Amino acid sequence: MGQTVEMPLWALVLLVGFAAVTFASHFLFPSVRWFLRRRLERAVAKLNTRLQRPIEPFKLARRYDMIQRLIYDPEVSRAIAAHAQAEGVPENVAFEKARRYAREIVPSFSATAYFGIAIKLAKWLSRSLYRVRLGHFDEEALARVDREATVVFVMNHRSNMDYVLVTWLAAERSALSYAVGEWARVWPLSHLIKAMGAYFIRRKSRNDLYRRVLARYVGMATDGGVTQAMFPEGGLSLDGALQPPKLGLLSYMVEERSVQGRDVVFVPVAINYDRVFEDRLLVAAGQAGGRRFPARISVVARFVLNQIWLRLKGKYHRHGYAAVSFGAPVSLAEFQRDYPAAGVRGLAQLLMRRIGEQVPVLPVPLVARALIMAEEPLSREAVDKAVTRMLDAVPRAHVHMPRDNQGYAARFGIQVLRKRGMIVERQGVFTVVEKERAVLAYYAASIAHLFRIRSEE
Repeated sequence: MGQTVEMPLWALVLLVGFAAVTFASHFLFPSVRWFLRRRLERAVAKLNTRLQRPIEPFKLARRYDMIQRLIYDPEVSRAIAAHAQAEGVPENVAFEKARRYAREIVPSFSATAYFGIAIKLAKWLSRSLYRVRLGHFDEEALARVDREATVVFVMNHRSNMDYVLVTWLAAERSALSYAVGEWARVWPLSHLIKAMGAYFIRRKSRNDLYRRVLARYVGMATDGGVTQAMFPEGGLSLDGALQPPKLGLLSYMVEERSVQGRDVVFVPVAINYDRVFEDRLLVAAGQAGGRRFPARISVVARFVLNQIWLRLKGKYHRHGYAAVSFGAPVSLAEFQRDYPAAGVRGLAQLLMRRIGEQVPVLPVPLVARALIMAEEPLSREAVDKAVTRMLDAVPRAHVHMPRDNQGYAARFGIQVLRKRGMIVERQGVFTVVEKERAVLAYYAASIAHLFRIRSEE
């Protein structure tokens, strides 16, 4: 026992290192995790006192626990067995594939990252880029929503700024959980997005096992009362108009929830912009007949650097107005009672109609529509008259008039379009630049449905 043992220095260092890791993993790390979790729980409890819809325990559960609960769900277990039989592989192989899907989908929500970083960043970014306006908002209707119901904000999808804008504007109500596509899986963006409670989806996956894992997660989150936000259109609009709804996520929320579970209340949200930063990319993709956007990190970096340079020179101007309107809530229980045969498709159509009715009317879409609809170039006075006629035709829509002045709104819209090189003034009249006509039509299409609604009444 008292004999001296000689060993190389590198072996001693390795032994001490293993001992330190073992001590930390068995004694130190659990204590630190427990201490930090207790502090987090107290912070969330304090935060919940000022939120209209407190953060539910489901959202705060440990990611590992949620993954385990998901992959051992009876429905997922049956899907694993069916996948193994269909593919001719052992069930343990199919089980590991389901586990990978679960790890990919399940977020790791951090209240600190969401309310301490993301909300402040979203507010700063939104107000730096746009003059942000809140349109129609029925505070009383939202206050009457059952406190036990799961709230889902359903929105039209105009830009990737939608996530940022609505996250900030809904910050006093709750933390939103988004479904995001493959674009958000890029490191290190993926870690931040998961920390904000978003979950990744493979939009075009035809794998039955993957879809069952995703469906069960959405069903669990809905039963757990997680406040969610989704885009029924399933992707960005390529032509500026509202798109037909896709039923994937919506069907999971309706069909995967417990029959005797809490009600689901859908809140229609309509967004519009004087400038969508992806407009030319989206229009080009639509003209090419696909959804592939040739956006590169170099393009984004060049845009950001240009904006910083303009700010340093004192020549920076915000990119017009961005407005958000909230429609009347739709209770799933009431909808199913009143329209028992409508199904998920009928619900989706109702929600898209409610969203469409609330789309904000802004200066650039108004002027763009006036110029696109005209059979000949318009003078400034003719643009003013066209804008006035359009505003008279949509009295129920949320109309944001800068300075409450229709003439100023028309001048503002003209100024933005001229600055971007979409229209030119020659001999006192405004002409659409032909190569920019499709982009101009993109903005006009964002409010075109409001005039169809009015004509059908």
